[in-house]
Amino acid sequence: MVQIDITYEGGLRTRAVHGPSGTELVTDPPVDNQGQGESFSPTDLVATGLGSCMLTIMGIVAERHGWSLTGATARVIKKMASDPRRIAELEVVIRVPGTFDERARTTLVRAAEGCPVHATLGSVVAMPIRFEWLAD
Repeated sequence: MVQIDITYEGGLRTRAVHGPSGTELVTDPPVDNQGQGESFSPTDLVATGLGSCMLTIMGIVAERHGWSLTGATARVIKKMASDPRRIAELEVVIRVPGTFDERARTTLVRAAEGCPVHATLGSVVAMPIRFEWLAD
């Protein structure tokens, strides 16, 4: 269990504190939803969570096999729907440096697709994923 305490600061901003570490983050709605767009919006954090989760689970699997994923990146493009306002799609591009054989690639793809955020959102949000393998 992890506790996160969130305070509404006014002006549509919130401040969240991660209980275990004390790390703080601020959210601000985008300009097209009455905010200032000066920080991550709550839905941006969902997109961030997806990309970070995929890379983390891939990293766990890679370390188990002795593979290096240092420098791997995920780009997540969030597309919103308007009625009702919600996340319609999270398009993910994962770029992996290094040389990986087909078995390793398959293992890493399965790891990414098995991350808890992907598993949670999979039935309600479209999440096309593309891998770019950047061989040395």
